[in-house]
Amino acid sequence: MTISARPRRSVLYMPGSNARAIEKARTLPADALILDLEDAVAPDAKELARAQVCQAVQAGGFGKREVIIRINALSTPWGEADLAAAIAARPEAILIPKVSGVDHLHEPDSRLVERGISLWAMIETPRAVLDIAAIAAAGGSLACFVMGTNDLIKEMRGRHMRGRDNLAVALGVAVTAARAFGLSIIDGVFNDIADMDGFRDSCRQARDFGFDGKTLIHPSQIACCNAIFAPSQEEVEGARKVISAFESPGNSGKGAIALDGRMVERLHMDMARQTVALAQAIAALEAS
Repeated sequence: MTISARPRRSVLYMPGSNARAIEKARTLPADALILDLEDAVAPDAKELARAQVCQAVQAGGFGKREVIIRINALSTPWGEADLAAAIAARPEAILIPKVSGVDHLHEPDSRLVERGISLWAMIETPRAVLDIAAIAAAGGSLACFVMGTNDLIKEMRGRHMRGRDNLAVALGVAVTAARAFGLSIIDGVFNDIADMDGFRDSCRQARDFGFDGKTLIHPSQIACCNAIFAPSQEEVEGARKVISAFESPGNSGKGAIALDGRMVERLHMDMARQTVALAQAIAALEAS
């Protein structure tokens, strides 16, 4: 298992039809921004949103924030024009919605891989969950899964549950598939902006599942999300201690050692290195 060296704790959706929101996004402390042409944009505003988003991406000014454009599905009247315009704008990634099988990635991947643009995939249908291993193994420019939990609940004909018990299988298999093929994975949104306790619980649950971060619908959620998905100072210090112990001359060839009264294996050193690398990447991002 690997952790992306690039923090993706907070991934904020911004509606592409709202020019003021896009401008504000340049100053927000989110790790990544999804400039949205799909769900957040009404049909009569699709072309305006496309133009505004692509112009903003080309203009830059987002600092070290990762910028992703979510296009409309290629099966819609706007999808093909979205993809062509997004490629020309050259964001760091293009997010494909409604991915239900690996075949949905072939066309965009063939056009992105040679341009150095990453492909992100929304996992938001029952078919995607059932075919998740094949989708994760697609290779090419595929770099990240984004859970679309609202759409998934709708397609399952389920109801939103505070503890998300009805999504546990989908969340678990998606994380497992992502890690098996070296992908990042971002959890779905929390809908109730006013319920910060519920949001905090949802972030902690996602962190414990193994997600890299969470998609957000409002800037007020960023600080809490960043804090929960970052390793604590205590965790970083503990990780450095594990690394130092294994790197000492007396332990260099050992598979397991005793440290502070507990047995520590080399897999714990690998995890420790991931923790330290993530902490360093977060520090560099926040310093900018």
